[in-house]
Amino acid sequence: MEKERLHVNPKNLALGNEAIAQGLLENGCAIATAYPGTPASEILSSLAHLQRQTGAALHAQWAVNEKIAFEIAYAGCQAGLRTAVSMKQVGLNVAADPLMSAAYMGTKGGFVVISADDPGPHSSQTEQDSRLMAMLAKIPVLDPDSPAQARELVAEAYNLSEAFRIPVMLRPTTRVCHARQDIPPLAFNPRERKPAFEKNPARWAATPKFRNQLHRELEQKLAAIAGYPATAPLKLTAAQGTPKAIVVSGVAAAHAAEIMAELGLGDRIALYQVRQPFPLHTDFTAQLLAAHSDILVIEETMGVIEMQLADRQRVQGKLSGAVSRVGEILPEAVENSIREFAGLAGKVPSLPTVPGRRPTLCAGCPHRASYFAIKKAAPRAIYTGDIGCYTLGLNLGAVDTVLCMGAAISQAAGFYHAYKNEPKPPDIVATIGDSTFFHAGVPALIDAVVQGVKFVLVILDNRTTAMTGNQPTPATGTGAMGEPLNQVDIESLVRGCGVSRCETADPYAIEAFTRTLRSAVKYSRASGPAVVIARHPCLLDKRRQETAAPAGPLSVSDACDGCGYCLKNFECPAMVIDPETERVRIDPLVCSGCGVCLTICPQKAIAACHND
Repeated sequence: MEKERLHVNPKNLALGNEAIAQGLLENGCAIATAYPGTPASEILSSLAHLQRQTGAALHAQWAVNEKIAFEIAYAGCQAGLRTAVSMKQVGLNVAADPLMSAAYMGTKGGFVVISADDPGPHSSQTEQDSRLMAMLAKIPVLDPDSPAQARELVAEAYNLSEAFRIPVMLRPTTRVCHARQDIPPLAFNPRERKPAFEKNPARWAATPKFRNQLHRELEQKLAAIAGYPATAPLKLTAAQGTPKAIVVSGVAAAHAAEIMAELGLGDRIALYQVRQPFPLHTDFTAQLLAAHSDILVIEETMGVIEMQLADRQRVQGKLSGAVSRVGEILPEAVENSIREFAGLAGKVPSLPTVPGRRPTLCAGCPHRASYFAIKKAAPRAIYTGDIGCYTLGLNLGAVDTVLCMGAAISQAAGFYHAYKNEPKPPDIVATIGDSTFFHAGVPALIDAVVQGVKFVLVILDNRTTAMTGNQPTPATGTGAMGEPLNQVDIESLVRGCGVSRCETADPYAIEAFTRTLRSAVKYSRASGPAVVIARHPCLLDKRRQETAAPAGPLSVSDACDGCGYCLKNFECPAMVIDPETERVRIDPLVCSGCGVCLTICPQKAIAACHND
C-alpha cells in the first residue's frame, strides 16, 4: 500500500534537502554517501527514508569524513553507476584532494557532488562559495533557486556528468536546503545498471605524464560544457532592446523574479537566471554584452559570474561593491539593489535585529558537566576546542580556540611546543567530540603521541553526532538506513594510537570525574598525552534507552543567597533568577533531573525533592 501511495499522493510540501533526495532516487542514484553538516545533513537521511519506502537498490552511508565519502561514491561512478556525495561547504575543503584529481580522471557513470553553502553564516566557520572550488577543480556547477529547481537540476547534473564524463557540482544554499515548496510526488522507476569497471591505468591511475593529457581533455570538456544547451541561462522577463539587464543566480533569482514583478520592471529591465555559474555559457556572455550597456549581477557569496563577464565598465556586482560582499542576500537587499539600479526612489528598511538568548548547551547535556569539571581540574589551562555542539563550552570559559574539525588536538600540540621551554608552561586541555575524533582527530593524536606532547585530551563521547541531528558514529553500530554495522571501540582506537594513559568516566558523576581529570593533568605534566573519555549519551538521541532521571525533580532552598555562581559557571537553562526573591529557582519544565547541579552550589542550596 505504501508504494502505491507514492504514485497517487498530491504534491508534497518538501524540504529542499528532501527534494534533492527525491531527485537522486528518481534519477537512479545507486550509491550515496555523506558526512553530516548543516545545511546538508537531511539529504542522506531523507534518501535513506525513501529507500526504505521503495525498496530501491541503493547503498546509503554516513562516512567517517567527507574525503572518504567522496572516494567511496567516486569509485562507484568509476564502475559505471550513478552516485552522489553530499556535504556542507567546509566539508568540501576536507574532500578537496580527491575532488581535484577526480576532475582530471573524469567519470563513467554520473557523479554528483552536492556542496551545500551557508551564506550568513548560520552554522559554519566560513561563508565560502563552493562555486569557487568548482572553478578551481574545473568542474561545472549548477545553482538552484528553490527546492523544486534543486530536484530538477539533479537530473540535469546526471545528464551533464554522463554526457561529458565529468563530476558535476550541485550547490544549494541554506535558504534552498531548508525552505519548503510543493514538489510532485515521487516518480520512482527502478533502473537496472550493472557495475562494470573497465581497467585503464592510464586514466584511473594516471602518472604525471598522463595527467598532463587528462588536463588538456578537461579543458576541452569545459569549453564544450560552456555551450551545453540544457543548462543555458533562462530569460525571466519579456523586456526587449533595453540597455539595462540583471543577471541572477541561486536563491537571489527567486527573490529577484518576485521583486521585479512587484515593481513592474519586467518590460524595462531584462532579467536572466544563470543555472550553471561555471563554466558560464559562452554564447550567453557574448549576447549579454552585445545587447546591454548596463548590467547588474546579484549572486552569493562571491562574484563568480561577474568575474567571468570580465567587463568592469558595464558590469557591476560583488566585485564593484554594488552588492555586499558579506552575508546573505536577503530579499530586502535584493530589492534595494534592484531599486537603485532601476533609478527608483525609496529604500526597503532591513528587518530589525531582535536580541535573544545566546545559544547554550541543553539542560542535562553531559558536556556541561565535562566543562565544569575541566575548569575545576585545570583552572589556568589553555583550552583548545573543536567543531560541534560542544563548541558552546565557550560560554563556560572552557574553550579558547576553535579552528576546524580535528584542530583541537593539533593546536594543543602547537601550544605545547610554543611553551615547552618556559619555566612554568601552562596545562593544556583539548576537547573533541566522538564523531569529530573519528573524522579528523586520529591522525592528530598519533602525531601528538610521536612528538611526546604533554596535554590532556577529553573526548566528549555522547554516542552520536548530536549537532547535526544525531546521525550514527562508527561506535554506534547502526548505519544510515538503520542496518546493523560493526562498531569501533574508542578506547582501543586511542590505545592503538600509542596513548598509554586512557580512562573512561561518566561526567554526570561530577566529583569522581573531576578527580579523574586532575589525575590525567598530573600525568600529562610528567609523561605526555593523557586521554579521558567523557561518556554519557546525548539526551536528545532517540536511540538512547530511556532511563529515569538520576536525581529526579530538584529544588532550591532558602540557603541560596543569589550569588549567581551557578548561572555564571554552569549556565544550565533550567536555572533562572526569580525576580521577586532575586534567588535562583529551577524551572521544572526545562530541568532534565540530571542532578549534576547538586554539587556545584557553594551554599549547597540545591537538593533533590523527595516524595513522601
